[in-house]
Formats: sequence, structure tokens, C-alpha cells
Amino acid sequence: MSEARSASLTPLMRQYAAIKKEHPTALLFFRLGDFYELFYDDAVTAARELQITLTARHKERGTPVPMCGVPYHSAEGYIARLIRKGYKVAVCDQVEDPRLARKLVRREVTRVITPGTAADASLDSGENNFLAAVAQTGEAAGFAALDLSTGEFRATEFRGADAVRRVAEELAQLRPREVLYASSLPLFERSSQRSAISNQEDGARGQDARGESPALPSGAAIADSLEGSRFTETPLDDWVFAPDYAIPLVENHFGVLSLEGYGLAGRPAAAAAAGAVLHYVRQTQRGTLEHVDRIGFYERREYLVLDAVTVRNLELVEPLFAGTGDEVTLLKTLDETVTAMGKRLLRAWMLRPSVDVTEITRRLDAVEALAQATVARAELRRAMEGILDLERLLSRVTLEAANPRDVLALGVSLGKLPGVRRALEKFPVPGSQFSEKSKAETAEPGRLTALREQMDELADVRERIEKTIVPEPPLTFAEGGVIAAGVDAALDGLRDLSRNSKQHVARIEERERQRTGIGSLKVKFNSIFGYYIEVSKPNLHLVPAEYERKQTLVNAERFTTPELKEYEARILDAQEKMVEIERRIFAELRAAIAGEARRIRQTALAVAEADVLANFAHVAATRGYTRPRFDDSGDIEIVAGRHAVIERLDAADRFVPNDLYLNSTTQTIVIVTGPNMGGKSTYLRQAALIVILAQMGSFVPAQSARLSVVDRIFTRIGASDNLARGRSTFMVEMTETAAILNTATPRSLVLLDEIGRGTATYDGLAIAWAAVEYLHARTRAKTLFATHYFELTELAEHLSGVKNYHVSVKESAGGIVFLRKVEAGAADRSYGIEVAKLAGLPQEVVARAREVLAEHEDAEQRVSDHLTAAGEGENAAARQLTIFTPLSDKVVERLRQAELDRLTPIEALKLLYELKKEIE
Repeated sequence: MSEARSASLTPLMRQYAAIKKEHPTALLFFRLGDFYELFYDDAVTAARELQITLTARHKERGTPVPMCGVPYHSAEGYIARLIRKGYKVAVCDQVEDPRLARKLVRREVTRVITPGTAADASLDSGENNFLAAVAQTGEAAGFAALDLSTGEFRATEFRGADAVRRVAEELAQLRPREVLYASSLPLFERSSQRSAISNQEDGARGQDARGESPALPSGAAIADSLEGSRFTETPLDDWVFAPDYAIPLVENHFGVLSLEGYGLAGRPAAAAAAGAVLHYVRQTQRGTLEHVDRIGFYERREYLVLDAVTVRNLELVEPLFAGTGDEVTLLKTLDETVTAMGKRLLRAWMLRPSVDVTEITRRLDAVEALAQATVARAELRRAMEGILDLERLLSRVTLEAANPRDVLALGVSLGKLPGVRRALEKFPVPGSQFSEKSKAETAEPGRLTALREQMDELADVRERIEKTIVPEPPLTFAEGGVIAAGVDAALDGLRDLSRNSKQHVARIEERERQRTGIGSLKVKFNSIFGYYIEVSKPNLHLVPAEYERKQTLVNAERFTTPELKEYEARILDAQEKMVEIERRIFAELRAAIAGEARRIRQTALAVAEADVLANFAHVAATRGYTRPRFDDSGDIEIVAGRHAVIERLDAADRFVPNDLYLNSTTQTIVIVTGPNMGGKSTYLRQAALIVILAQMGSFVPAQSARLSVVDRIFTRIGASDNLARGRSTFMVEMTETAAILNTATPRSLVLLDEIGRGTATYDGLAIAWAAVEYLHARTRAKTLFATHYFELTELAEHLSGVKNYHVSVKESAGGIVFLRKVEAGAADRSYGIEVAKLAGLPQEVVARAREVLAEHEDAEQRVSDHLTAAGEGENAAARQLTIFTPLSDKVVERLRQAELDRLTPIEALKLLYELKKEIE
């Protein structure tokens, strides 16, 4: 706003303009009396997003100033709606008593609420609300994330050429609501936004425009890999990320001399990212942040890695297709938790399963104990049902955003803890957790015992809340009556004065009637004139001289007296003092609770884990899940495995279980063939879901499961065009396949479904063939490969670790029936025409398809005969050439002249492709 324009504004609007200038990117909620008002563009935006009326306050040089507003007592709901839409909101409050202000009431921004710092009750109880930061320090990329609503704080660091990809994977999986980064580092600038193509090329060579080698090549590398991710991007000044500033900030927050105890020593990029998060939170929030009492450094190898593509393809937390209900997700299927903390922990374990066999075993031991004790498990779950979201209630307390009802809800929830601890006492310590030595020494308690010991009943906190807050407090202090009687003697005295005011006024009224002889005289009160005496006009001649006229009405006059003025001052002063005392006592209570944040948060974590483990046991007992067994053989052996989601959705149809066996030597890759709709994709997905469930610590839907720990699951299942970014289905497919081939390890599980179908048959088959060879020879990852390229089944004859399986069907006169049973051996044909018939294609189309198929099969036989006659029938490369039909005699003749014995199958395919383009 220009100085000339600002000078033309009223003092109030100049105050608004100055405050808005300090928060240009936020919608400014400007407190005016009982409303928060928004002006100019903020008003236009808020009115549109909140569907409220847009008006004008006054005219500035003949132009109306757009304005809208919301009542202050209901502002939180409106703010929450804006935050969910990705906006930032600055709340500007009156910070002095309007009665004491000489001219203009002083106003200041008391808090800034952003998508990543929201901690209100409207957040999704089952999902974390992360604020993340990305920092660059030398050759390292640091990443940190804080859920301010729960206090969960974590950080990690990446080095090397793939640092950008790893940062992008963390962002894609964690899905923060807001990301902080240095303003000089354009991390989220899309490739299409970059003006200089040469800069991209330099970045690809590992150099920026200055010829230096950056740790993070180009922002586009992150942006382009965050397809579908939605978060608010917040650039900060570079100095915020400087280790000299950020690291001491983290140390001071946790009150330590070094970060070694948190795993951050020697990891300046991770510590810098964490410091930037704390800086931003302190700049935007009020309160002590007592609930942010720890930070954990983690490395990806500590968890089973599930990238965003795999999470999406397996439908772990969200459905794959828009418009599909969340009942198709594994999270919804598995979630029967009874607390909000449990729901979040279940989601966290699902997205980050453990790779620590000891930790997995301890969880499974606890689930086994819970599953076997039906009555005790039910009692435990009932005991936890009344516990509200301790983590988020605590965060609101420490951020000074909790109202009296929040604090009371915290106290009521703490009152449930003794029952939970008593319920946990009924579970024995499972013997399988201990060696004979540890049993004797009792060095390691069982998980359930440890959780019970971790739970603090917090009786002192609960009792203080119960003694301080009334059982049914009002929502705001303006109504009064928040603090219980007996807490403060002065408050009790003022309340007594306020409660007896009606009787005192009645005594004054009766006395004045008798003294003046005016029988209709009344003493009344309103918010404008305060206390007054009303006398009807016929009695005005009886009014004493000491009465002071205040207002004239049509039929009456209103008066006041020195006594009435003094009493009014006492009553109004009492009301204000009561509100002031209640606010002070409540602030003291809130500070006392914040001082116990560590105890409360530790207890909340224990309740969450007990809830998840009891949930696993309940699901296992009611659905027939069994305990998986882990060893270090490298095998995956599942007997009668089921798909956890599909068997629940199709309860009317009995799910057909299937076995699976993979190892590291003789059966590393299983090629699965069979018709569409036969169950290939289900077979692939259920294998991954069983592994994920097992490494979460859950029982699994199978008759038995013997597993080795998997470090990462990769999926290439389905694809969609991304025309906005110029990426076709095939390009998406190849990008995902490249990531698998370049990243998978022998401990990984790879699921590939129809690789190569997005391009020409020749290219597609060649790529699929080469991918299988690479996985077998180089990666050695255990792989399930579903395909319609029946030619790939030839690989089982040449590669020792490849085996063929197929989903069976039953043929009849009326068509085919899907048996959904996976059996050894390759399918004899695809049954594509039969499936098309089932889909309802016109009979004429089906008949013509059969004719074309017969012609192709005849041509294939002819080529095979030609090659056999030429003496090449036993050559592996020659046999592969028979898959491309029909071929002309001229092509066949050229093939006979080629030195096929020297060619690998893929080289032979390439030759054939070149010949066909040349000759045909």
C-alpha cells in the first residue's frame, strides 16, 4: 500500500495496514469488538472460501473497501476450514482494555496458524499433521518433520547422488501439510516452470549455473516426483537453516549441551532442518512447546520401505481409484482401534513396518497373549474406550489454545488410566520372549508388562483438574462460572456479591417506592445505561430532587442516583474481576499441566500401543489370522494365504486361498500367467499385504506363514497417463520399473504386473524379458511377475531361479469359470476372447476374434516349421522368434541366414524387430 494511500485511511485502517504488511501471505483476522474482520483481498478470499457475506466498511477515495467478518467466539471453526484449504491465518487480537486505551486500542498478532502448525480439534484424528523442513548443508540433504498436534518429532539425513530422490520419497510417503525450505533453494519448482533448459542440463551433469556441484541437483527433481502430493510450500530466509543458528536452537529447546543423545551429532543437515522447524513454530505459535520433548533420528534401513507408488498400488491407506470408498484399504479393514492415538499409531506402523526381528517378535508375543485371553482382552478394550486424544489435548494445553472443556476432557481421560493398568495386569508374560537366562534374571519384561509400567496414572494432574474446573464449564470465560467453588476466596466473595445483586436491587426498589410514594417505580438494568430507576410520566411530580435524569421515553423517564451509580460500579467491577481471576487460575492450571507434559505424552504413547496390539489380537481372533514365524533363511513360505481386504468385501463368496513359496536360490522369481479376472493381481497384492502385516507385528490371513524380513516392497501395478506433465502410461511404467531395478536388494520383494504392455509388442516383450533376466542375475530380489506375455514362460528353462505358475480356469460348453487357484506350470493360453465374451462384447465381434486368432496361430506354426527345417529348432533364440506372428516368407528367409547360435534371446528379438521394420 502506497504512503499516499495509507495517509488517506482512518487511524484504525492504518493500524490494519501496518500489521498486514508484516504478514503479507496470511489472511489477517483483525479483532474489532466481538468480531474478527477481514479487509481487501483477504475479505474477498475468505468470503468465497467460507461462503459468508462480503460487504464494505467505508469508501476510500470513492472506492468501497471489501470486508467480511466472523464472530470471535466461533472463529476457530472458520479458521480450521481455511487451514484445511491450505491457507495461512494470522490472528490479530486486542492486547489492551478498550476502556483504558487513550485513542486506538493496541492490537498485535498473537498467533499465526498454518496448515503445518494447526493443532485444533478439527484435525483428522486418524492421521498425523506434519510440518516438514528440507535443509541443504554441504553435500547432505536434511529432512525433519514435526506433528505439532501430538509432539512427534523426527529427522533424517541423506548423502550422495540420490539424496534428492530420497527426500522426495520421504515427502511423498509422509505427506506433510506444509514444507519449509531455504528461499534460495527452489525445491518445488516444476520442470515446466523453469525458464532455462540449459540449467536443467547442467543440473543433470551435476553442476549448477556457477559450475559448482550442489548436494541437491534441481528443485524439479523433487517436484516432479511428488505427483499428487498436496502441501503448502513456505520458503524461509537462508540464515534460518544455517547450522550455526539452527543447531543451538535445537539444543536449547531440549536443554542439552549436544545432540549426541538424539542421534543428531555429526548430522548437521538433519539438525538444521529440525532447527528450522522449531524456529518456524516459535515464530507462529504462542506457548511453551513442552509436549515437544524429544526428537528421534531415523534411517530408512530401520523400517520396511514403502514408497508412495507402493502405498498407492497396494491401497494401504487410500483407494487407488477416485470415488471408491475407503473400505477397500488395508487401514480401514484392519482398524478396530478404540482411541485416536491408536488409529494414528496403526497408520504409522502400516506405512513404516519394522525390520527388527526382535521388535517384531515382541509385538507378536503381546498379540498372542491378547488373542488367547478373550475376556481380558475385551476388558482392556472397554477400559480404553473412554480415553480421548491425550496427545492433541496436551498440545493444545502447551500451546495455550486449550479451553476449559479441553482441559476437563483431559482430566476425564486421565481418570480412565487406572482401569487400563488393571486390565493389563491380567496378561501373563509370554515365555517365548525370553531365553532361560533372561527368565531367571527377569531382565526384560514382556511388552504388555512394559506398557503397563510406562503408563502413569497421573492422579495428581487429574485431581487438580477436577478440583479446579466445574463439571460442565462454559465454552468461554465471558460467561463466567469456569472455576469451581472453594478454589479462590476472592472469587467466591465476588460471586456472592453477583448472586445477591437481584435481592439488593429489589431492596433498593422497595425502599424508593416507600420513600417517594411512587408505587410503579422500578429499578432496571441494560447494557447501555447500566442500572436506572424508571418512573411513569403521571408520577414525575413525585420524583425527588436528587434523582438525575438519564433518558426520556414516550411514557416514562429514567433516572439514576449516586447510590445506584456506586452499586453499578461495584457489580460491573465484580464481573470483570471474576473473569480476570478465572483466567488467571485457568492459566496457572494450564501451566501446571504443561509442566507434566513428558509424563502425559509417555502415557499417551503407551495407551496407543496397547490399543494397536489389542486391535491386532481382536482382528486375529475374529477373522482366523495366524502368527507368522520369522527366520533368516531368506524364504517366504505362505500356506493358504488370503487377501485381507477382498475376503472382507466379498464375504458372500468364499475367498480361495493360495500358497506362495519364494527363496533366494531355486525359486527367486515366479512368473504368473492366466486370464484377466483370474486373480493374478490379487495373488501379487496379498503376498505383499501379508508381509506388511507380519512386519507390523500383526497376525496374518493364512494357514501358516514362514517369512524372512523384507527391507523394501516394490510394485509396478497399473499406470495412468500424466498428460499435464507430458508423461504417457508407458513413461510412467518405465520410470517406476527403472526405480525398482536400480534400488531393489536381495532382501526386497518385487511385484510386477504386465510390464511392457504400454508400448508395441516387440518392445514390450523385450523389456519384460530383459527385466526378468536383470532381476535374476543382478538384483536377486524375490519377485512375483504377472504377465500376458506367455513367451516369458520360456525363461524358466534357461534361468535356474525362475518358476512358472498360473491361475486356473475351468472350460465348459458355456464358457469358462475362474477357479482363482494358483498352480504350478504355465497357462496354456490367455482365454482373452472368453473373457471378452463374459464382458458382454457383441457375438459378431467375438466370432471374428476367434477367426483372427486361428489365422495367427496357423502363421506361428508355419514359422516354427520353417525354422525347424533350417536346423534351428533347438536353438533358444530361434524358438523365441516364433512368438512374433504372422511373419512373411522374406523375413523368415533372412532369419535363417542370421547366425542365431551367437545371439541371446533378447538380441534375437532386436534383430527380428529391425528386420520387420526394414522389410515390411
